[in-house]
Amino acid sequence: MSLTAEINLSDGNIVQYETDAKILKDWLGGRGYAAYLLYKLVGPEVDPLSSQNYIIFSSGRLNGTSFPASSRYHVTFKSPATGAYGYANAGGHFGAELRKAGYDALVITGKAPRPVMIKISGGKIEILPADHLWGKTTTLTEDGILADGKGGHVACIGPAGENLVRYAAIINDGGRAAARSGPGAVMGSKNLKAIHVIAGQKSLPTSIEFRNIAKQQSQKLINHRNSQGLMKESTIFLMSIKNSIGDLPARNHQSAQVPFIHKLNTESFSSYWVERKGCSSCPIRCSRVSQVPSGKYAAKIEGPEYESADSFGPLVWNSDPEVVIRANELCNQLGLDTISTGVCIAFAMECHQHGLLNDRTYSLEWGDPETILGLIEQIAYRSGLGELLSLGTRQAAEIIGNNANDFAIHVKGVELPRQEPRISKAFGLGHAVSNRGADHLYGLPTIDLAGNWDVARQLFPESILPQLMDIADETYKADVLVYGEHFCAIVDSFGLCKFSSAETYVVLPEDIAAGLTALGFKYTPQELLVAGERIVNLERLYNVRHHLSRKDDYLPKRFSNEPLEIYQYTYSPELDEEIPSEQPILVGEIKDFDAMLDRYYQLRGWSENGIPTLQTLQRLGMTDSRFLESAEISNV
Repeated sequence: MSLTAEINLSDGNIVQYETDAKILKDWLGGRGYAAYLLYKLVGPEVDPLSSQNYIIFSSGRLNGTSFPASSRYHVTFKSPATGAYGYANAGGHFGAELRKAGYDALVITGKAPRPVMIKISGGKIEILPADHLWGKTTTLTEDGILADGKGGHVACIGPAGENLVRYAAIINDGGRAAARSGPGAVMGSKNLKAIHVIAGQKSLPTSIEFRNIAKQQSQKLINHRNSQGLMKESTIFLMSIKNSIGDLPARNHQSAQVPFIHKLNTESFSSYWVERKGCSSCPIRCSRVSQVPSGKYAAKIEGPEYESADSFGPLVWNSDPEVVIRANELCNQLGLDTISTGVCIAFAMECHQHGLLNDRTYSLEWGDPETILGLIEQIAYRSGLGELLSLGTRQAAEIIGNNANDFAIHVKGVELPRQEPRISKAFGLGHAVSNRGADHLYGLPTIDLAGNWDVARQLFPESILPQLMDIADETYKADVLVYGEHFCAIVDSFGLCKFSSAETYVVLPEDIAAGLTALGFKYTPQELLVAGERIVNLERLYNVRHHLSRKDDYLPKRFSNEPLEIYQYTYSPELDEEIPSEQPILVGEIKDFDAMLDRYYQLRGWSENGIPTLQTLQRLGMTDSRFLESAEISNV
């Protein structure tokens, strides 16, 4: 089956139909198909938290198969954080379950008069009462739904989504988070507490040829050197590496190294690991279950991953891994994006540092555990200072006034993830231009940072490689990013994890094309890359329709105005801390962001204002009048 289901929560109407094969061919599925639907259904006049908004759960055609790392589902919506295009995705097992149930997309609109959940089982979709689940944490919600013993997988919101926190997350499978740009708030605005999917089959039927290709790719991932760090140490292995090169955001990006990295490295976190886990069909199995068995920070979670560890560690100047683990657990239970939550707390701490913000309950001092953990709860319930911070740093800074905007680290209303743009310049450009707001996964331009010369030689002219692979050289950062954005759009559209593909470059577009062709969907690698480019352009058109342009493709001025000194650190056993060198070993700075942006637009075939041109859309086959007319395309 290849179905799309339209569900209106206001009147309970449910319509199911066979997904249009031509649309899936052009837009691939998953992220691409959902972008097409959102563009068609939700215009500029729709408020993100109104009943007229849509939230679209979509799967990819590799979900539910044995193709390695085919675990991720996509959620697409008009974002309450950006006021324009929004999406999130997550791993675990929910995406595979949705695909095995036969669905390409659940297209949900309206608002239920009372809390509800959606149940999918045996080809039947039901809207069921969920008053008994409203107000519960995500774990209690999932446990309550699965208590009937019929199995399946659950995606749900916690109190943060119910309370319309602008960066509320959707949590599935006990701790996997579709978090960025506020999908939990959109679910909450619709009184939709959860979706429960029971597929009724263990796997999708596939050919021997496909299964052989999947097996080959799995073995390649297991044996490839680029996978080893993830397999052996989870994403926590990045903490020490990033600290050494000055790419570990600290104190709200006032610095990018910490003297206590030995307390937050793999060795430290691994002492709390009690289990290794993996998502559906994943041979890497990068996840670790961490447990603080007792004490005031007692917790047990799947994680923390690098982004969360930095968010509740160096970014807020905390050196205690138990606080990090407990903070991550609170966000999972309450349904919050760990990235935006950490940035909002760091923003509050820096505002306090500069005399702009005080609180009667919490000190707001850097590294204070009570402030970190207390504000997480206040944000979820929108109480105390949490009411202000629940709006995100952009709106909070506007309310505080004075120079609070200087400390609001966001792009388009979405808080920056855990890269330092003055060092990771391709990532910095990627954060600025991403169509869903600041986003490390939109383009994932890792080739230069990872020193991946083999891949660089396959993709780019030899003549530009010395500059392209120099992480300090800005000349060709746009080139790395543009290819990464196309590749990431492909990966997201077929439900693949980027750790197998756009992060490590182990599984390449030609491998995906071979798997799809064996599955019965014929693509060449070039056709996939063109489709990825088409998706990026459609998402840009959605934002153009909402009056976003070049003016919105900029980083916070901290990254252009404040050079960053990077030091060589040496551990001192006597002091139990890392001691910096007397002089910096380098100074990180963005020298000419506009030049990087100009080249990015040029490579994309967009106008100097960041708008896709008529020629570009025609080249991509985007000749539908809706694309051409609504965007007011410049013909340059």
